[in-house]
Amino acid sequence: MLHGILNVYKERGYTSHDVVAKLRGITGQKKIGHTGTLDPDAEGVLPVCLGKATKASGLLIEKDKAYRAVLLLGVVTDTQDISGKVLERHNTDALSEDDTEEKIRGFISEYDQIPPMYSALKAGGKKLYELAREGKTVERKARRVSIYDIQIIRMELPRVEIEVSCSKGTYIRTLCHDIGEKLGVGGCMESLLRIRSGSFEIGESCRLDYLQEMMVRGEIDKLLIPVDTVFLQYKKIQIGEELDNRLKNGNSFVLSCPHLHLSDKEHVRIYDSAGNFTAIYKYVQEDKRFKAVKMFL
Repeated sequence: MLHGILNVYKERGYTSHDVVAKLRGITGQKKIGHTGTLDPDAEGVLPVCLGKATKASGLLIEKDKAYRAVLLLGVVTDTQDISGKVLERHNTDALSEDDTEEKIRGFISEYDQIPPMYSALKAGGKKLYELAREGKTVERKARRVSIYDIQIIRMELPRVEIEVSCSKGTYIRTLCHDIGEKLGVGGCMESLLRIRSGSFEIGESCRLDYLQEMMVRGEIDKLLIPVDTVFLQYKKIQIGEELDNRLKNGNSFVLSCPHLHLSDKEHVRIYDSAGNFTAIYKYVQEDKRFKAVKMFL
């Protein structure tokens, strides 16, 4: 079985689940999971975990993201992107580049974003997009998201190409919709490319056909990223043989590491006595005890 993370380039037309299904066929193994959905019309970085690395999926979903998108002003759709039904059209002739840029960059902050109806979030046990297809609209709670930066790549009104760095859970098409509302002409997302997910960059991503080729050549392991490399922000601790059994069972243990200057509840990477990455633990300062957060056995 393969263990590690593949930086996959999700192509237009595939769902994230399609990518997982394709990889199961390519690799011949079932234990595969993605780290956050991308809409079928979107492209770009989709980290996919295989084998033991699937245990990291939930942690990777929490990572920040970066996108390149084209905002189309003057058009409002039911899906908030260009694939949806057009609900409104507005004249954009009065828009100026300076005011447009000012309004766009005004979204660099935390703000309460209302998730779109066409999303995979659930209400009453049903996905919102399923309810939307039935013509139903339900109230959605706003969620606080963080927009760290927005760069204007190109502006040819009514289109603006933007690069957005944001927190997990941010809907870029909703951001486009909200920018359009702020400008008073409406807006939707015309295209979307995810260029970064956590530490995974688009320049290092691989398309499915290349992964298939590497599998046939018996060289796909060259593309597998060890799971511990995505946790390099955590300090490393390698234990001695006397603690191997406790670690193997996910038990807590006491260990003095004054040279690391650990703070309370700080996460660390734990390696067994043979140097194998085994788990993420957190340090409890009161009794110098380490407690398991996530095991990767």
